[in-house]
Amino acid sequence: MLKKVTKAVFPVAGMGTRFLPATKASPKEMLPIVDIPLIQYAVEEAIAAGITQLIFVTSSSKRAIEDHFDSNFELESKLEERGKLDMLSIVKDILPPGVSCAYVRQPNQLGLGHAVLCAQSLIGDEPFAVLLADDLIDCEGPYCLERMVDMYQSTASSVIAAQRVSPDETHKYGIMALDERDPSTGCLRDIVEKPKPSEAPSNLAAVGRYILTPKIFQHLAVIGRGAGGEIQLTDAISKMLKEEDVFAYQFHGVRYDCGSKLGYLQATVNYALRHPEVGEEFRAYLSSLTLQELCEI
Repeated sequence: MLKKVTKAVFPVAGMGTRFLPATKASPKEMLPIVDIPLIQYAVEEAIAAGITQLIFVTSSSKRAIEDHFDSNFELESKLEERGKLDMLSIVKDILPPGVSCAYVRQPNQLGLGHAVLCAQSLIGDEPFAVLLADDLIDCEGPYCLERMVDMYQSTASSVIAAQRVSPDETHKYGIMALDERDPSTGCLRDIVEKPKPSEAPSNLAAVGRYILTPKIFQHLAVIGRGAGGEIQLTDAISKMLKEEDVFAYQFHGVRYDCGSKLGYLQATVNYALRHPEVGEEFRAYLSSLTLQELCEI
């Protein structure tokens, strides 16, 4: 019987240097899009897909993430005393009943593959998801990961979220080539980590959502360091392709690269425009700005 995907790994040990000094004392995953931190968006997507165990691969500077998903008795008591029950509900309902958190340290930052390998003891012999909070994926209808779980259940194989990128950006991503016999199935023929544009097998990039079978751990344990001197998840997937199928899921939606300042600002503006509390006023403010004022800001 095919095992359900109930565990998700969140690699959150990175230093977030592109957002210094904001990330000197606060994890980049706690940067808010309006009033919700990036990591919470990723967690909500995982829970909607049926995940019940959240595994955070952290470092010593990421205590704020653990605190965020824990209860805060003092804050909750104050909100209750003051009758701020709506805010109390927001704080207490960050995680629904039946969802648990586990934390494991990544002692050395040796890449995404190494971060996933750090979670092996908590995953065991089960399929699992990997979500990168930096990639905020805004889909119409079901979340991206929910669709990927459906694809896993129909194929019994690993699934990678995929998006077409500009050919001159292939050096930033793991780049996939689909099986030429029937590309519509999404079955992979190859995947290469950060190839030069002249060497890229396509412009189909892997982005921050994965569903992986436990076979991946066998390859992560032996592949050694790849691009950038890191243990690359892409390299392990490439090895795994020789033993079992892997599929690309080309989602319909918008991906915001919130690991970059521009992507983070784009996400903030677009989510603010839809925010039930400030969206209408924010839209009016943006509409009031003239081209000259925008140039002067």
